Amino acid sequence: MANSLIVTSHLLSGDPDPANERDIVDALRDERLAWAHLDGTHPQAQDWVRRELSYLDPQAIEALVDVDTRPRMTQFGDGVMLILRAINFNAGEDREDMVSLRMYLDAERIVTISRKQVRAIATMDTDIRAGSIPRSAGEFLVRIVEHITGNIGKFQAELDEDAESLEVEVFGGSGDAVRRDVLDLRLKVIAARRYVGPQREALTRLGASDADIIDDVTRREIEEETLKMTRITEDMDELRDQAQVLREELSTQLSDRVNRNTFVLSVVSVIFLPLGFLTGLFGVNIGGMPGVQNPNAFMWLCVWCAVLVVVQAGVMWRLRWLGRGKGG
Repeated sequence: MANSLIVTSHLLSGDPDPANERDIVDALRDERLAWAHLDGTHPQAQDWVRRELSYLDPQAIEALVDVDTRPRMTQFGDGVMLILRAINFNAGEDREDMVSLRMYLDAERIVTISRKQVRAIATMDTDIRAGSIPRSAGEFLVRIVEHITGNIGKFQAELDEDAESLEVEVFGGSGDAVRRDVLDLRLKVIAARRYVGPQREALTRLGASDADIIDDVTRREIEEETLKMTRITEDMDELRDQAQVLREELSTQLSDRVNRNTFVLSVVSVIFLPLGFLTGLFGVNIGGMPGVQNPNAFMWLCVWCAVLVVVQAGVMWRLRWLGRGKGG
């Protein structure tokens, strides 16, 4: 359906798929199990939902058309309103900028809506066209949740591998080369963690729901996905702490380098300060300066300056300021 706000639609009851928008609206209203996925950015999306789905709970309608959403689950009688976040696989966008998927499900209808493409929805559409049709709203829900959770888990595993590689680089002395990468890792973890925690809570509430679509099999599957999301959340927390440790280590290395450079400059200043005093003293243009008539006076001044440098270096060496390693 070109130029329609309905991106895809299917009858999951075994009947032929809707031929036009009117058929979809009728299928969503009657007792046949139908699914319609809507484009949330379509200019008529909000009006269409309020007009054609007016028989739904008003709060469910508002949740479907809400723009600013966070993961949550709300039960409306026998229906379930579930808002999830999925990894962003859209071209040119950051994967941690997770996309929102809003779903209303009951025994007779499934309505999903998103403002960006969601891979789980595209995969479900492809599977249905290939003949793998969910026979209930509960089965549909489980397959969507499994797909979303699986992709989040893969993304978290990639972040974990990146963190291990960066840790080797940082503690191996190559911190300067990966300083930006450490910051990017931390920002990715923070961005993803903002949603995975609430998503775990939403799945927990979903598993505890007594809605008709949540039968025993569906409940067990949802509980399994909740456990996976819990592990992902805990791993994200560890990654966030690990990224903070790497950042602090980089700051420590930078501070140590600055301190070493400052120490070197201080040593150079200590050495050349007396030399500057001597050369300034013997360079004054007044009468009575010793050695003025001696042709070797300049040579002796250089010799005594060299002796002074050697003495200073010896004193600094004795004080462990230079010339000795950590084991000296």
